[in-house]
Amino acid sequence: MVVLAPAALTVVLGLWGIRRQNTMWGDESVTCQLAHRDLAQIWRTARHADLVHSLYYTVMHELFRLFGGGLLTLRLPSVLAMAAAAGWVGLLGRRLTGPRTGLLAGLVLPLLPQVQKYAQEGRSYAMVCALIAWATYLLAAGALPRARRRWAVYGCVMLLACLLHEFAVLALVAHGATLLVSRVPRPVLKGWGLAAVCVTVGLLPLAVCSIGQSEQVSWISGPVRPGYFLVAATVGAACATVPLGGRGPVRLSALAVPVLVLPGLVLLAVSPAVPLFVDRYVVYGNIGLALLLGARIDRFLRRRASSRSTWTVVASALAATALLAALVPASIELRTPRSRSDNVTAIGAAVRAAGRPGDGLVYLPGTARVLTAADPEDTRFLTDLALARDAVSSDTLAGVELPARTVAARMPAFDRIVAVRAGSPASADQQDEAKAATLRRCFDPHATTEAGGAHVTVYVRRHHGCLRGPVRRDRQSPVFLSRAPWPARPTPATGRTPA
Repeated sequence: MVVLAPAALTVVLGLWGIRRQNTMWGDESVTCQLAHRDLAQIWRTARHADLVHSLYYTVMHELFRLFGGGLLTLRLPSVLAMAAAAGWVGLLGRRLTGPRTGLLAGLVLPLLPQVQKYAQEGRSYAMVCALIAWATYLLAAGALPRARRRWAVYGCVMLLACLLHEFAVLALVAHGATLLVSRVPRPVLKGWGLAAVCVTVGLLPLAVCSIGQSEQVSWISGPVRPGYFLVAATVGAACATVPLGGRGPVRLSALAVPVLVLPGLVLLAVSPAVPLFVDRYVVYGNIGLALLLGARIDRFLRRRASSRSTWTVVASALAATALLAALVPASIELRTPRSRSDNVTAIGAAVRAAGRPGDGLVYLPGTARVLTAADPEDTRFLTDLALARDAVSSDTLAGVELPARTVAARMPAFDRIVAVRAGSPASADQQDEAKAATLRRCFDPHATTEAGGAHVTVYVRRHHGCLRGPVRRDRQSPVFLSRAPWPARPTPATGRTPA
């Protein structure tokens, strides 16, 4: 019961609105694109970008090969993984305190808004959460006498979680803190320490290689938004201030509080120097919150069971009903396209509506090209003016662009250009500066549509203001245009990655 009921509830909530009105957000689009490539292409791409997710893309590639590449195949693995996490939380609560705590903690987990969100995303976070929940159960079991063999399984599970996403290693820090606080016997610390060393050594090659791809997280330069984490940590700490009972060498509070607090706290601590805090990187912290809430509710019910007051029973039922009702609006909102930072389906539709056959197409910055890759039909009749090699042939996420001078020289040959703007201007390179300078010099904005977190603008060329000859240096751009013969009008070729 402590496994089946939480898992069933998680599946029901996960299937509710899983298509999100047939929309997809940017990171899911990347998953879809890479999972459709063959294994050799996935690992060649990993040398340039997204190495930390390469194992997840490999898993999704096999699932796409077996079941097709639709939205259900993209998101259902996350639903099932989070259901497994809820089951492990139920077992963990039963081991630490008792069956009722296990059942309540397992049922609380899928109700948490952040868990509902990432249970419906085609990314690795739900799988990591399931593996961390399993490893945390093994940690509690390994602290018992004559349980040394469990450390080998623990090490394998933790290493797999870290290979799916390397920030899972922060759960290893939380587990170490749990054992130290619990003052477990020396053999237990020795077994965990050996497993931790093996996990660290196994993760080291991925960590070293991924340092060279640090630009992948350069988008985290904006203000830190730790709102959910701070609320969850505060609620969890409040639950831990009262005795929650328990049995065995590891107490529930000593295990749940570090898992909830330490991973997020470490990311927040390093963020002033290296911005790394994103709440989904430590979504597994909800395991600790669910355990603390489940134990606190169990303690509340035990105290109320000793009272025969009808008013007490009614008040408790009303409080529980009000709490569930408060979660309904958030749950509904999470199943709408507005709940994600961008909507590549809407962006692609806006590009298709704005463009005409033969129009030019530019992306600012060039990495925004991935935002229209969900459906190649959206850009089929447009000419990508900066694209030299498409994403698949170049083993990259967004393709390889032409030199800045060539891009600037091609653009005035078109009467109309559709520009897709997304992301931070701080990430602009020479090609992006050339595009922006040429648009300012030779084109007038005609119409702009805001869609899915991006701006799609149609530019019309000024025939009297842009000559097809030598062009002086633009003060706002380092680009020079040569007197070379005017390039022939390029043929439409988007080089999009099939999704």
